[in-house]
Amino acid sequence: MSIKVYKPTGNGRRNMSVTEFSELSKVAPEKSLLASSKKNSGRNSYGRITVRHRGGGQRRKYRIIDFKRDKFDVPATVVSVEYDPNRSSFIALLQYEDGEKRYILQPAGLKVGDTVVAGESADIKAGNALPLSKIPVGTVVHNVELYPGRGGQLARAAGNSAQLMAKEGIYALLRLPSGELRNVPAECMATVGQVGNLDHENVKIGKAGRKRHMGWRPTVRGSVMNPNDHPHGGGEGKSPIGRPGPVTPWGKPALGYKTRRTKKSSDKLIIKRRNDK
Repeated sequence: MSIKVYKPTGNGRRNMSVTEFSELSKVAPEKSLLASSKKNSGRNSYGRITVRHRGGGQRRKYRIIDFKRDKFDVPATVVSVEYDPNRSSFIALLQYEDGEKRYILQPAGLKVGDTVVAGESADIKAGNALPLSKIPVGTVVHNVELYPGRGGQLARAAGNSAQLMAKEGIYALLRLPSGELRNVPAECMATVGQVGNLDHENVKIGKAGRKRHMGWRPTVRGSVMNPNDHPHGGGEGKSPIGRPGPVTPWGKPALGYKTRRTKKSSDKLIIKRRNDK
C-alpha cells in the first residue's frame, strides 16, 4: 500500500498525504460484524473528563475483530480486505468452511482468496495462528496474547510485529516493537507475520481539521497559560517552569514519573525494559 501526496493547492493541502486504498476491496462492511460505538469524549461513568483533548469526530461503527483466533483446525478463505476507522491496520474478512464470517487484522502480504487456519498443526505462514510453543524461534508474529485465552493484546498496530527470541519451560521470550524483552506463557496464541498497512507511519496529517475528524481537540501548552490555570503559567515572555521538574495541571510530576501499579502487574516477566540503555 503506497502513500498519496497532494499538490499544495492550499495551506490545508500542503504537506498532506493519505494512504492509497487501491488494494482494498470495494465492498460494504459485513453487517453481522458491526456494532454501534458511542462516543464518551474522554469522560468516565460519572461524566468527568479523565482523558483530555477528546471529543467530536466522524461517526463510525465498530468492527468486531477476532483477536482470540479460537476456531481451531477449520480453514478460512479471505473474502475481502477492508478499511477499519477504529485502528491503524486494515482488516480481513474470513469465511470459514462452515459459513461463519469473522474479521481479523490483515497481515502484510495476505490477499483476497488466500486460506488461513488456526491451530497447533497450522503451517508457519502469514495469517495462521498457533500457540507460541509451536512456533519456531526467530519467527515474526503479531496479535500476541498476554494471558492464554484472553485474546491478542501485543503488536496489533499497523506495521508492528514481535519476534520470538527463545523458548524455555512454560515461557516464550518475545522482543516487542518497543524493544522490550518479556516472557509470555508459551500456550498463548500468536498470529504469524507482520501487521499490514506498513506505510501508515509515513502519513502526514497536514491540517488541524483532519485531526478534529479523528476526534482529537486542541492541546494548549501549560507555559502559555496563566498561573491560576497551570503551574507552568505566568511570567514575562518565555519563562522557565520555575519549580523542580515539569508537572501536570494538577501539580503531579510528569514526564518520567512512574504511575504503574505494581501489585498486580506482570513486571517480573519483563527481562529488559524498552528504555534501558
